[in-house]
Amino acid sequence: MKKTVKKVAKKSNSKMLNIKINGVDYKAPAGSTILEACRVAGIEIPTLCYLKDLNEIAACRVCMVEVKNARSLVAACVYPINEGIEIFTNSKRVVESRKKTIELILSNHRMDCLSCVRSGNCELLALARANGVDDTKYQGAKTESKIDDSAVHLIRDNSKCVLCRRCIAACTKFQSVGVIGTNNRGFKTIVGSHFGLPLADTSCVHCGQCINVCPVGALYEKTEADKVLDAIRDPEKFVVVQTAPAVRATIAEEFGAPIGTNGEGKMVAALRRIGFDKVFDTDFAADLTIMEEGTELIERLKSKKAVLPMITSCSPGWIKFIENYYPDLLPHVSTCKSPQQMFGATLKTYYAEKVAKIDPKKIVSVSIMPCTAKKFEIHRADQSAAGKGIPDLDYTMTTRELARMIKKLGIDWNSLPEEEFDSPMGTDTGAAVIFGTSGGVMEAALRTAAEILAGKKMKSLDYKEVRGMKGIKEASYTVKKGLTVKVAVASGTANARVLLDAIRAGKADYHFIEIMCCPGGCINGGGQPQVSGHVRNTTDYRAKRAAVLYNQDKKMKLRKSHDNPDIKKLYKDYFGKPGSEKAHHALHTSYVKRSWT
Repeated sequence: MKKTVKKVAKKSNSKMLNIKINGVDYKAPAGSTILEACRVAGIEIPTLCYLKDLNEIAACRVCMVEVKNARSLVAACVYPINEGIEIFTNSKRVVESRKKTIELILSNHRMDCLSCVRSGNCELLALARANGVDDTKYQGAKTESKIDDSAVHLIRDNSKCVLCRRCIAACTKFQSVGVIGTNNRGFKTIVGSHFGLPLADTSCVHCGQCINVCPVGALYEKTEADKVLDAIRDPEKFVVVQTAPAVRATIAEEFGAPIGTNGEGKMVAALRRIGFDKVFDTDFAADLTIMEEGTELIERLKSKKAVLPMITSCSPGWIKFIENYYPDLLPHVSTCKSPQQMFGATLKTYYAEKVAKIDPKKIVSVSIMPCTAKKFEIHRADQSAAGKGIPDLDYTMTTRELARMIKKLGIDWNSLPEEEFDSPMGTDTGAAVIFGTSGGVMEAALRTAAEILAGKKMKSLDYKEVRGMKGIKEASYTVKKGLTVKVAVASGTANARVLLDAIRAGKADYHFIEIMCCPGGCINGGGQPQVSGHVRNTTDYRAKRAAVLYNQDKKMKLRKSHDNPDIKKLYKDYFGKPGSEKAHHALHTSYVKRSWT
């Protein structure tokens, strides 16, 4: 019996080859690796270092298989199939090799699994269990290692590193930053910053993509969760929490729900049970961002001397990137604070003064973000709208940190009811919800800017050309006769480089550019739930998460930021109008030319 192995589009027109896997005949496209051919045939070969299109280096040797007439076992992730190849994925030789490889990896791995941050979600432990590795067979010397906790956002513990090099690939290929690599040789090899520098002394942009791809507990975010709980327990403190749009699209994954589950209602309920005095939505500030950013864009479009294209400023990792590598292009960046910081600024000015009538010094402002770069952002200069040294944000936690806090406090996620955010800073629109995915900020801005520029309501609110997971997207929209707005969207700073180089060369014919630091946007932020290599290689998990936000947007009555009634009231009662002097003082910021170029 012949079975046809269906392949992805890029190989769909390839010549089909006859192959045999474990004694069964198949056909597979020329150019496939053994791993690809087996996977689509329904045969899963375990991997550790391999990530499709990112880290295909055969470093871990876990995916070794037997090929008839080959002198030795071969790495399935890089070995190409050929006509008539016979592959054995489960022979005695393969099974014994795989087990020994895992045992050897564990022999140089600090195994405090119960207290590890990846306990229950460790790819190495899963491999050990699946392959019958239940003890540390090989004892002896371990590679000398140390903990690097110099950076504000993460900790590297090389005693748990398995040298898979996924983090290096993410830093280099996704982000085009490349501040980490392998140092030393042989048994002394470790992953770290170049020249052995502390991570804090490099041009790291704090994106956390290295954490996201790490299969073990060698990389994890720094946490201030205990300080947040201490503030909640202090009767003198008024502790307020905001949650970013992308968090609702992923938080349920931490409690066993399928990827693509909207956890907003249960998340709000959990935050109340943790003890926060108010549970607000960063979406409110996303709508506020559109009012300020949209006004800034319109002013630039109308001015003959304005710097164009204007680039968004919502992503702190992206801001650090342009400060590090393209400081000459900073005039292109919107001066708007990110929604997180706008929320904190509004909370400790307008809300403290007009709504709660409370001293802003007594307010503890906490955010739940999909992003580790937010841990850097809250300490940036020019982030104190209330003045007197009062920060806009006091603490920020990732989606993962919130999940751990919920579990630590014994809150049963599955039994939680669906609850709504508090008002007034919990009111939002569909435009704000889609901020959490690549293209969302652009689409939200277009919904408002197009109507203001055209002087009428637009028939369609869906700008689908800027949606999707493609690294760079371009589109043109005719707003009115004689005015066409040309836009571009990039996610992942490697893609940002392409657009920035075009601007430098005078070849970027755009008016407005959205850039998100993380590939796919905030739904794939460095603080989001970690997915295994298998899921990354076989599932478009980013698209599933993004669909949560687009589906919510589609169902909402209000889908344009300028229609948010509480935003209108905020301007009427406090800021006056978008772009006013008062709004500019609280909601806008400045940037720094850093010395890494």
